[in-house]
Amino acid sequence: MSDILMIGPMHPVCMEEIAKLGTVHRLWEAKDKEAMLDEIGPKIEIVATDGHHGCRPDLMKRLPNLKLISSYGVGYDNIDVPAANAHGARVSNTPDVLNDAMAEITVGLMVALARRIPEADAYTRAGDWAGKGNFPLTAELTGATAGILGLGRIGKEIARRLVPMKMQVVYHGRREQKDQPYRYFPSLIEMAKAADWLVVITPGTSETTKLVDAEVLKALGPEGALVNVARGAVVDEAALVEALKSGTLGGAALDVFEEEPRPHPELLTMPRTILSPHQGSATRRTRQAMGQLVVDNIKAHLKGAPLLTEVKE
Repeated sequence: MSDILMIGPMHPVCMEEIAKLGTVHRLWEAKDKEAMLDEIGPKIEIVATDGHHGCRPDLMKRLPNLKLISSYGVGYDNIDVPAANAHGARVSNTPDVLNDAMAEITVGLMVALARRIPEADAYTRAGDWAGKGNFPLTAELTGATAGILGLGRIGKEIARRLVPMKMQVVYHGRREQKDQPYRYFPSLIEMAKAADWLVVITPGTSETTKLVDAEVLKALGPEGALVNVARGAVVDEAALVEALKSGTLGGAALDVFEEEPRPHPELLTMPRTILSPHQGSATRRTRQAMGQLVVDNIKAHLKGAPLLTEVKE
């Protein structure tokens, strides 16, 4: 049987199924991880990990016979794919199965921010409806323009949900997609100027780090709102805090942060914000499907078959 290194805990069903495929070594449970790697490193053929833990080149060097890194999650910014390939290992992730869940939470965050649902809930529970009268009027999504930063698989699912809500969708990315019905902006700044909402769903890479900076936020404007469901590093969080404090930006709904699980402390008490603890794909059905895809990629590798969802760069 193959030796499998599991970097951190995963979905229970996923862990159970992986245990049937080989001898599993749980790195996070080791009291002395270095000693563990010294002992088992040469035996490891497969790494099971996730987008948070990843698999760094320094770990790969400890695993000379590594052939597969099967990652739980669509993001692979913590896995150096070229380094893995040079090492002789393929990389797989779990795309597509989480598209619907990601699109749902994006729309949910937008509705909640526009209609101030968390604030209205607190207002009602505090007795302010009876004591102070009706809750203040809010914005709405109907007729607004959503600028999507990253019209990939998830971005398209978000767009498909926003159009029936009578929103106009525009997008920015590395290149125009001629088969899409939405207006393309070659410039992120120009799209931000034209949009009421900036929806961030681009991959987290060195090229996209702090892509949404103070200039982009200023272009979005005091009536504009930011939604980030991609990676925290794509948005300059310090610039975001300043934009919200100064009124340069109207609001923000965030499911991801630069430093997780500790968002910028000023965000925690800031009005016109909704904060979610990186829950994008966190539904029972989606997480189980993601876990199954991790298992299926490992099975394909063990059979000598093509991976179902190999990451290629």
